Amino acid sequence: MANIVNLDRVSKGYGAAGPLLTDVSLGLDDADRIGVVGLNGAGKSTLLRLLTRQEEPDDGRVTHRRDLRVAGLPQTLQLAPDATVRDVVLGTAWLAEGMGAEHEWAGDAGVRAVLDGLGMPHLGLETPVGPMSGGERRRVALAALLVRDADLLILDEPTNHLDVGGIDWLARHLLTRRGALVVVTHDRWFLDAVCTTTWEVADQTVRAYEGGFAAWTLARAERERVAAATEARRQNLLRKEIAWLRRGAPARTSKPKFRIDAANALIADVPPPRDSMSLQRLATARLGKQVYDLEHVRLDAGPKEILRDLDWQVGPGDRIAVLGRNGAGKTTLLRMLAGVTRPDHGRFVAGSTVRPAFLSQELAELPGRLRVLEAVEEIARRVRLGDREISAAQLAEVFGFDDRRLWTPVADLSGGERRRLQLLRLLAGEPNVLLLDEPTNDLDTDTLAALEDLLDSWPGVIVVASHDRYLVERVADTVYGMFGDGELVHLPGGVDEYLARATDGGRPASATGNAEPAPAKATGMSAAQVRQARKELSRLERQVGRLEQREAELLDQLAANATDYARVAELDSQLKDVRGEREQVEQAWLTLADEIPSG
Repeated sequence: MANIVNLDRVSKGYGAAGPLLTDVSLGLDDADRIGVVGLNGAGKSTLLRLLTRQEEPDDGRVTHRRDLRVAGLPQTLQLAPDATVRDVVLGTAWLAEGMGAEHEWAGDAGVRAVLDGLGMPHLGLETPVGPMSGGERRRVALAALLVRDADLLILDEPTNHLDVGGIDWLARHLLTRRGALVVVTHDRWFLDAVCTTTWEVADQTVRAYEGGFAAWTLARAERERVAAATEARRQNLLRKEIAWLRRGAPARTSKPKFRIDAANALIADVPPPRDSMSLQRLATARLGKQVYDLEHVRLDAGPKEILRDLDWQVGPGDRIAVLGRNGAGKTTLLRMLAGVTRPDHGRFVAGSTVRPAFLSQELAELPGRLRVLEAVEEIARRVRLGDREISAAQLAEVFGFDDRRLWTPVADLSGGERRRLQLLRLLAGEPNVLLLDEPTNDLDTDTLAALEDLLDSWPGVIVVASHDRYLVERVADTVYGMFGDGELVHLPGGVDEYLARATDGGRPASATGNAEPAPAKATGMSAAQVRQARKELSRLERQVGRLEQREAELLDQLAANATDYARVAELDSQLKDVRGEREQVEQAWLTLADEIPSG
């Protein structure tokens, strides 16, 4: 590998805001794939502007290899309103210095492949960018970068406005691309999939770690354990996050090359992220047995059909993720569940005890005249979360508002801080159904971890529409997909099944996707029988969960009584009975699942 960029004792600050980076020295090689993480306002975007030489440091120097070609996607960009997609992709006016117009055009076929991958198959090359949404303009600009050759590609939040499929495509595309990459993103799955090095921007410096998000999380925990300098609340958050990572797919922790024995010791006694059985009982106590019942529901958004003849039940304690392309209708579905709109046809019943809270993508009007703590206390001074009660100030601290920031005027908050305050006020109202539309927008990785930790102990229903794959796998127990064909499809295989179906037009060859009348007849079951069978499937799933919990308890008891042979024999007999019962229930579930239409 050859060195292409160097930062030598670089410092940078902005007036009254003070220094962001102090005495930073870094090197970038020609094959590096670096993810940049840190709190909002820590200086990540400033670091990118220094790397591209869009800004000069206050002290120190930034050097580039001679003839280095740099292409950069900033957070905000200006495109001529009368320009077309072809103009933007061919043009270079907004690109970082170093990308010259002498580049040979990659061909319309190459552009079409990139636009399709970024979720814009409907766009023609002569489409004007003026009428486009901000998200579409940003994707067109990203496409312009990806069809060019560059020695260094610098991307600031490239996954914003991309759906799960677009993020997956972008990750695979970048893995095959030659040259160096530096990316700022809060998408933790993307960091692990793409990056081999992580730069953490914090405390006016930049620390480098091998590996992606998992490696960075483990390294942070190790550093804090050795230094013993971090408060107990933050350490507990890290321990829980690491436990989740280590229990997840092996790929999450395959990249770190440093010793992780100490990190493993940290999580040796950490319980599962959430006690599903306890949360189920609490949710039933708060909600009763009925949350949402939908029968033969049709839902439209103007002339566009979103859902057709949908039968669906949401029960107490359900934690559901809804995936789909931009424009598939996820927000429209959440608005119906929130009671903002009504279905165009069919029966929609919400339980009498349901108190929904809807987090929209748009920032709700916040009281700019108040300070942060006053804005939270305007909703409630004390908040009950699960089995604990905390003050408004303690809840604000969970979302990163320390004592100093509690008295900041709401009007002076950044976009990310406003998003956090919006979530705070939502939770302070003590709803029992959370409807979250892209909740990770504008949140940094630490705030996301705090949100997930809070949701782990939240005893209610969660329905979340998100393109954040990490959040979906972390928070949701059940995944549904919307593929633009009027159906809501249950995806037992989660995000991986969604991506496979999205590639195959929304369904496997043998699947029907939704409970339409024709498929129900093909199985010999009436629509009512299909609904009853699905209720039985849900009951069997809950029974499997209870048996798995019992099995885990027995294994713990066996370990605790290893020297008491009589007790071990008794527990072993119970364990065999529980495993046998679980196999029978799982077989019954599989048999019933084969008899009814999928979805």
